[in-house]
Amino acid sequence: MSLSRKAPPDVVTGSLSRRAFVAASAAGGYALAAGPLRAGAIATDAQGLVAGGAAVATRGGDMPVYFARPQGVTHPPVVLVAMEIFGLHEYIRDVVRRLAKLGAFAIAPDYYFRFGVDLPKTTDIAAIMKVVNAKPDAELVADLDAAAAWAKTQGGDADRLGIIGFCRGGRTVWVYCSESALPKAGVAFYGTLADPPAQKALWPRSPLELAPELKAPVLGLYGGADAHITMAQIEEMKARLRAAGKTAEFQIYPDAPHGFHADYRPSYRRQDAEDAWRRMADWLRRYGVLG
Repeated sequence: MSLSRKAPPDVVTGSLSRRAFVAASAAGGYALAAGPLRAGAIATDAQGLVAGGAAVATRGGDMPVYFARPQGVTHPPVVLVAMEIFGLHEYIRDVVRRLAKLGAFAIAPDYYFRFGVDLPKTTDIAAIMKVVNAKPDAELVADLDAAAAWAKTQGGDADRLGIIGFCRGGRTVWVYCSESALPKAGVAFYGTLADPPAQKALWPRSPLELAPELKAPVLGLYGGADAHITMAQIEEMKARLRAAGKTAEFQIYPDAPHGFHADYRPSYRRQDAEDAWRRMADWLRRYGVLG
């Protein structure tokens, strides 16, 4: 994989005004509401890849996706990438290219498209939450299934389907691997396990409640210093999965905060993120997604 890193300082906003920070974020294609932008964000090139945007037909219209796949490879495995709340911005596109460098036909679907809001360019976190909290789980699962079906029409091997996701996308991994029969394995990076009661109408069951119905093996990668997801919730999830005889593993990074893999934010922890990436790839290989 070809990666590049900018030189220190680590955090652009340490010496820039808010206006300059917004301009730098926008120029790099990163989410404006995601917090301070690190100067050392990873940049993965598209050498040896076919990469770009496409539109996938869904019941709600054409869904934008970003994809990357290895050039000249026949029937590569398909890996879906479930976004953070900040939409389909440069970090997610870079993750897609990283997966393609591992041999996958990787796809990040913009399943919030129906709301007509450009999430990466939105600076108001309340406006972002209004959009992402209005997405019904049933529609989310259908959109992911549609992305997988589209990949098959493009030559991807949808019989070797995996999914990874970050933050809200990590929750999506748990939901998708419980509600859909398509994925062979999933990897959830710090995905929430318990849902707010107010979401019950749109999200009928949380990952904790879905644990007995998990259909595909899931690896959970979590930070011990996560202020949003408690160790008590993780232990409860482990217990429910164990009681139901489900295949799942958890790796806890004791000092890592939420978002420790997000290399464009100050929450990034390089050592933990690199170890988590290796574990993710090994998990997908173990269950027949990656070669």
